[in-house]
Amino acid sequence: MNDLALASVTRIAHLVRDRQVSASEVVNSALERIEHSDALLQAWETVDSESALAQARLADEATARGDALGPMHGVPVGIKDIISTAGIHTSMGSPIYRENVPTQDAAVVARLKGAGAIVLGKTVTVEFAMGDPPRTLNPWNREHTPGGSSSGSAVAVASGHCPAALGTQTAGSVIRPAAYNGVTGFKPTYGLVSRRGVFPVSWTLDTAGWMTRTVADAAVLMDVLCGFDHTDPASVQSHRAGEFASTVAEGLRPPRLGIVSGDIERSTSTEMQAHMFELIELLRQGGNWVELFDLPISYIHIRDAKLVIDSVETAEAHKRVFTERADDYGPSARSKIETGQLLPATAYVEAQRVRRQFRRDMDESMASLDALIMPAAAGPAPRDLSTTGDPAFYSPWTTAGLPSITVPTGISKNGMPLGVQLVGRGHDDAGLLQAARWVEERANYKPQLPSLVSGC
Repeated sequence: MNDLALASVTRIAHLVRDRQVSASEVVNSALERIEHSDALLQAWETVDSESALAQARLADEATARGDALGPMHGVPVGIKDIISTAGIHTSMGSPIYRENVPTQDAAVVARLKGAGAIVLGKTVTVEFAMGDPPRTLNPWNREHTPGGSSSGSAVAVASGHCPAALGTQTAGSVIRPAAYNGVTGFKPTYGLVSRRGVFPVSWTLDTAGWMTRTVADAAVLMDVLCGFDHTDPASVQSHRAGEFASTVAEGLRPPRLGIVSGDIERSTSTEMQAHMFELIELLRQGGNWVELFDLPISYIHIRDAKLVIDSVETAEAHKRVFTERADDYGPSARSKIETGQLLPATAYVEAQRVRRQFRRDMDESMASLDALIMPAAAGPAPRDLSTTGDPAFYSPWTTAGLPSITVPTGISKNGMPLGVQLVGRGHDDAGLLQAARWVEERANYKPQLPSLVSGC
């Protein structure tokens, strides 16, 4: 079972299409791993075994006919429980929506199914993708946070339950849990992937993202999920839609990288600094142009601007339900909504102005670079289950709408994953994925299952 547990999206699809393994065998294997380990990890909110096996049978029938369903033919996936799934409970991690069963799939779910993917069920999210820690535990060490808010998706991929899972990011909710659990996490440029059917946290910040085992798989999902949607007001067209995987597979070249200095560098642990130094030396030896990157002056205010935008838009999104059921909200969600209700319109307008200025400054500053490189977190996942981790390493780039990715690059002294984060130019997601693929190659970190689940 470990062979399939570590298999990539592309590998599983290839095996199924070539009849070396059936989609039913792949799904049964995934369901067995979930059954063996999820009581320890709590990555899944809902596992829909019956539907998943029915989807697998249809995939096998297509294989028998010689039909290829798409690049994810027979590949099992998890869906964060803030993303609508037709016929499967979507609770947003809240008792308020415990009985909510959507009648339609979110756009991203529909696209996955259209590409041949098989939905196993819903992965745990923190309440409304805000603040309070989840019940999910880190498979590398259950005393360390798994990160959030896409906690279940990251743990499901790290534990070999599925090779890919969807999450969402408003600050760092894809990149951080991916880094803490030793998997690849990708957040595309804002607007390239439809948010239709995703419960809003902050509509000018929210972006669907995903966890995979490799950068190449992240590119496959970008091909599947990228595309204009007239029902999403933020949706924009990408001239690279459908070309990401092929672009990443082309001959790799050393990217021009900027090392982020200053605030982020100073807040990084000694161990992470040493790890980054070793990685940068490897990249330089591989022919990379690596230079120090000074953040623009507008960076100083971007985190405060993000907090204002996020709080105000969250308060608006929850206005009706919060009025009726405030006592059913957890402390972090409630505090955020109440803060947003008190902020004046002038603060919101100024925050949006700061945000636009920071994006313009970043576009100008990064013009000669392929990507920025920095630690994926201050250090390994903290040994603290009361937190999902510090969003400071991610929120500036999310606020600017820039694409970002984390790549696992090593293991810390205490046995927890370490990773690097790369940030790309807006709408140059293909270039970012190429740069990440190069870093992945040079780091030469081999995906592995945490010891807690390696025997499952």
